[in-house]
Amino acid sequence: MNPPRVNRRGVAMMASAHLADDLYQGVVPALLPFLVAERGYSYAAVAGLTLAATVLSSVAQPAFGLLGDRKPIRWMIPAGMLTAGVGVALVGLASSYWLTWLLIALSGLGIAAFHPEAARAARQASGDSNRAMSVFALGGNAGFALGSLIATPLLLATGLRGTVLLVLPAAVMAAILFLALRTVLDGRAGKTTRHGLPVGDDDWPAFLKLTGIVIIRSVVFFGITSFVALYFIHDLATSQVIGGAALTVFLIAGACGTLIGGWVADRFGRLRSIRIGFAVAVPAIAGMLLSPTWPAAMIFVVITGVAIFMPFAVFVILGQDYLPHRIGTASGVTVGLAVSVGGLFTPVLGWLGDSFGLQVALAVLIVLPLIALGLTAFLKDPRHERRQPHDDAITRAADDGAL
Repeated sequence: MNPPRVNRRGVAMMASAHLADDLYQGVVPALLPFLVAERGYSYAAVAGLTLAATVLSSVAQPAFGLLGDRKPIRWMIPAGMLTAGVGVALVGLASSYWLTWLLIALSGLGIAAFHPEAARAARQASGDSNRAMSVFALGGNAGFALGSLIATPLLLATGLRGTVLLVLPAAVMAAILFLALRTVLDGRAGKTTRHGLPVGDDDWPAFLKLTGIVIIRSVVFFGITSFVALYFIHDLATSQVIGGAALTVFLIAGACGTLIGGWVADRFGRLRSIRIGFAVAVPAIAGMLLSPTWPAAMIFVVITGVAIFMPFAVFVILGQDYLPHRIGTASGVTVGLAVSVGGLFTPVLGWLGDSFGLQVALAVLIVLPLIALGLTAFLKDPRHERRQPHDDAITRAADDGAL
């Protein structure tokens, strides 16, 4: 059976939507210094806003995914994005801390509502192409990075009241989605398109194993993003500019790694792509910590970024294949909840850094990819298992019935 053809317009539209939506995840951290400066919020208050923006959103994503599994709610894609934009836009007009907290939480819930249905739509457009799914994931990575790049200069020029202008990307993209999403994904009236959604039985044990691996990868990701700049500044004696550049380089390399991971998965297999990423991460992190100078360490930061991000899009599409009848739930867990749980381990790394130094704290991260690599031995690729002649005949019959 030939795999479904990639709907390039659909992939491009969903990647663009992902960029516009996750832009608001990047905006919130950029807002925090302005809230401290203009409203005198304490660091504890700022931490509460971060909690509202991230943890609540991530925990809510599986709930929205479960809702979508019961009855498709594709309209939630533009509606969730618009809610995210409106929540952030009104922060600058809020009169109290708790109203600010609620608005940021509202934005986080909008982001949570967007992701499960967007991942389902992206999978429909991508079919079995990991490379196409990695383009969708790349849109989110780019949006997160653009959030601070857009918000910081805007708020420097306008102050907090300028947040109202931040609704524009969501409003424009939501309007495009309301008008064109159905046609792009499903075809014009009177025509049909072949959906690329997976078929088969739900495999919860395999999905739970995958979730554990996603959490381990998330711990490594949060550990590096939280402490790599500080490591460069304090342990390698660089400036704050170089430290910030190390974080930026890691994220840019990660964007490239997302695409590389999709290409490797299509060419050599999905599990092999995941394993290569974890295997390369081990010497890359070690090289970063053992490098005597910051230029040498920066080279290993690049390799680490590529390696850590290689499995990201593959996790999403593999999780959907493990739960073909629960695609929204699978997407909500792999994109949201499991990533958030990984972030909860960051304070442990912070305690290790305070007690024994950042080099020791980051050295712990070398062990985690090895554990994840070992756990992949217990995973199987359901795509290979289903591609038997009998299964192909069933799949063709199902496709014919759907058409």
